[in-house]
Amino acid sequence: QVQLVESGGGLVQTGGSLRLSCAASGRTFSSYAMGWFRQAPGKEREFVVGISRSGGITSYVDSVKGRFTASRDNAKNTMYLQMNSLKPEDTALYYCAAREGSLYYTAPEKYDYWGQGTQVTVSS
Repeated sequence: QVQLVESGGGLVQTGGSLRLSCAASGRTFSSYAMGWFRQAPGKEREFVVGISRSGGITSYVDSVKGRFTASRDNAKNTMYLQMNSLKPEDTALYYCAAREGSLYYTAPEKYDYWGQGTQVTVSS
């Protein structure tokens, strides 16, 4: 098993930046492909970005391309999400998730472990 804890959320103005972190403990972090998801009130959980086990392959939802960058440091058991040029529509609870295997999926049900989430609020 792996335990995940997100941090770094907060309140920011439109155009601002935040860096989210997802700290993992338990089994070897490099055993897992990872994903960032988000969920706004009244909406379904949405895939934001997936990152392969090695970190060499990433895929982003179209709405964040060019603004968000995901990375991972397997030596530190941590994944990051750098969010720039934030917009009010980015407001959501952001979750990190892990699945055993080398590749990520966009479907939440493919993931085995989830963090508790960190709130990102972007004011207009």
